[in-house]
Amino acid sequence: MIQPVKEKIILGIDPGTTIMGYGLLKVIGTKPQVMTMGVIDLRKYENHYLKLRRIFERVIGIIEAYLPDELAIEAPFFGKNVQSMLKLGRAQGVAMAAALSRDIPITEYAPLKIKMAITGNGQASKEQVADMLKRMLHIPESEMLPFMDATDGLAAAYCHYLQMGKPALAKEYTGWKDFIKKNPDKIKR
Repeated sequence: MIQPVKEKIILGIDPGTTIMGYGLLKVIGTKPQVMTMGVIDLRKYENHYLKLRRIFERVIGIIEAYLPDELAIEAPFFGKNVQSMLKLGRAQGVAMAAALSRDIPITEYAPLKIKMAITGNGQASKEQVADMLKRMLHIPESEMLPFMDATDGLAAAYCHYLQMGKPALAKEYTGWKDFIKKNPDKIKR
């Protein structure tokens, strides 16, 4: 069960070095609604460092425009091309640095976890994820973008929304002694 929050804005980012997708969800009570989604188009920049600067500037601009409370970002998956992975990791790191510079907490999600949360299938296609988000969040066809990267960014935000009500018990205890200390009522004597 998702715990109600008064209001929270979640920025979701799908990192990329050509097209970076983002989506913003506003959660009021337990109801999520799409604020906006879009892409940061980096195709006109040939220099990788200029791309990184553009990512930082645009993410800061999005943060200043929408004031998100949290960032959910897709973690790079392991690919065969080491250079591509390195560039993608840098792009993700720059987006994270922009959020950190504004004291925004970050949660990373594996692509499989995001797809599983949205569609129930960790191997779902970008089109399946977009279609499911469109239906769940009642996004009009006219607001759907030609780039699936935008819905992938929104998917990261929605995955984070779904995780909000789930207790993170594994992180709350350091071991059995810690559990017993924090739960004396659970001990039968």
